[in-house]
Amino acid sequence: MGDRPVQFEILSDQAVNFHYSKFPWVNYQDENLNISIPVFSIHGNHDDPTGADSLCALDILSCAGLLNHFGRSTSVEKIDISPILLRKGRTKIALYGLGAIPDERLYRMFVNKQVTMLRPKEDEDSWFNLFVIHQNRSKHGATNYIPEQFLDDFINLVVWGHEHECKIAPFQNEQQRFYVSQPGSSVVTSLSPGEAVKKHIGLLHVKGKKMKMEKIALETVRTFHIEDIVLADHPDLFHPDNPNVTQAIQAFCMEKVELMLDTAERERLGNPRQPEKPIIRLRVDYAGGFEPFSVHRFSQKYMHRVANPKDIIHFFRHREQKEKKDIDLNFGKLVSRPAEGTTLRVEDLVKQYFQTAEKKVQLSLLTERGMGEAVQEFVDKEEKDAIEELVKFQLEKTQRFLKERRTDAVEEKIDEEVRKFRESRKKNTEEEDREVREAMIRARAHRSEGEALVAASSDEDSMDMERMGTSNPSDGLSSTLSRGRGRARGRARGARGQNSTARGSSRRGRGTTSQESASGSRSSKPVSVPGKNMSILDVFRSSKTDHSSNSFQSYSEDIIDVDSDPEDTSFVPSSSKINQRLPATSSLSKRGSQSQASRGVDFESDEDDPFMSPATSRRTK
Repeated sequence: MGDRPVQFEILSDQAVNFHYSKFPWVNYQDENLNISIPVFSIHGNHDDPTGADSLCALDILSCAGLLNHFGRSTSVEKIDISPILLRKGRTKIALYGLGAIPDERLYRMFVNKQVTMLRPKEDEDSWFNLFVIHQNRSKHGATNYIPEQFLDDFINLVVWGHEHECKIAPFQNEQQRFYVSQPGSSVVTSLSPGEAVKKHIGLLHVKGKKMKMEKIALETVRTFHIEDIVLADHPDLFHPDNPNVTQAIQAFCMEKVELMLDTAERERLGNPRQPEKPIIRLRVDYAGGFEPFSVHRFSQKYMHRVANPKDIIHFFRHREQKEKKDIDLNFGKLVSRPAEGTTLRVEDLVKQYFQTAEKKVQLSLLTERGMGEAVQEFVDKEEKDAIEELVKFQLEKTQRFLKERRTDAVEEKIDEEVRKFRESRKKNTEEEDREVREAMIRARAHRSEGEALVAASSDEDSMDMERMGTSNPSDGLSSTLSRGRGRARGRARGARGQNSTARGSSRRGRGTTSQESASGSRSSKPVSVPGKNMSILDVFRSSKTDHSSNSFQSYSEDIIDVDSDPEDTSFVPSSSKINQRLPATSSLSKRGSQSQASRGVDFESDEDDPFMSPATSRRTK
């Protein structure tokens, strides 16, 4: 804001440049605003338009008249970049802009020739073409970046955002012949080497077709220094077999940190607004048999001297370069260049990976074909249990095969038999396909069973709620007062007073044993829990014993409600013995909650309950 006049004019159609804005004109031409330095900005990936109205933070600033938001594209099929044409004297600038778009999508659109940069019809060679973009410049994947070769060669300068490393000096692309300036982030946003570069902004001077970038150092940025140490490179100082090697490493790191602090103090620019505490990062590669020391104890010495005391030391192990084999699988070629007219399948990738993988990661029990089919089911049909069921199925089949062969419980012999069995299955493709289909059927049945159990439990809860809602109104006082009794009973104690009708019918059922035995058998039904898969060696050791004598006895909790001792609980076997333990005069009502019966929970009646209403007592008697 200010009274200084703006000395350039806009020649392009502002309705096209700002067609998505509520105010489709540049802010310094608004009669209600007094702008001295107009700001033009594109949006980045952290403030991209979202929601039903595709709004972003820059829309708020633009509607307030604080800046001019341009370079926005709403189409996912075709992008036409129309420039803002600026003129000051004899210098004319065509300002192109493209806000942040997902890199994979923009990469695909460039490949399919769906991105077009429009040029002025008159004297197109007299314009200085400036392009502002916010995308990945460095390659993070096959299509997760935008190569500079995708951009048109008539551009003079590209101002590239998104990347944090400061490379503001224009660098020429030898193929496209344009220059690229990467300003980087204005503050340190991550503890990486790229952020340690000095932060600058640039003041671009343009006259005709010539340009000059003036670098201006930022004086209020917190200083940041990072350094790497490889312990294996100092054999004269550190040896893994030395019992005091950890103390020596810690002393060496302290010396390095002190040197970095001295350097940071010398490089301070003297600006009073610059933070005093620097950011220090020392990355230590402890590969080679070394052990890291306590980082928290080390950081205590620098609590008041650095801005990141907990992150000063970072231990890591450098990954050793593996020897290249004759056969090397390039997933990039497989994914990015499939044959025309064919569809790349997941099972083919899995099969090819295991066929070319190292020996130590090869499949020794499962087959590549079956694993590929299971992964395909998991990816395409979201069959979450497909891989697990296939592993269980093939493991059980291998165990049965080894039992029939009566192989000795020796690891070498077992490995040899498993290898022969696996090779025979690989040759018989029909049998393998049948195994995969059966495993997938088991996976679907497992999922359906789980869904049925969830549905049944929800229906049971709704039925219980209906019973609670239709209880006798005359028992309202009794049920209300009964809820307050007991200590720390939780859900079981609270359920006792929720349905007085069930309590009354339970007392009326005294003297009979049919209801008791029926509900008792329902509550004590044992539930079999599948055990863990046994290893191959365990199978052989257990095969020598008689498995026919295996039996189990499950236990359920029987909570007996006694007024004299409300905390008394006892555990009894969940078999027919429950009926023997319980009093012969007590029974569970058929109208009682099934959820309580399934847990084996029973409550004794309390005739001497002082909170019971007289009407309820008379009806019970």
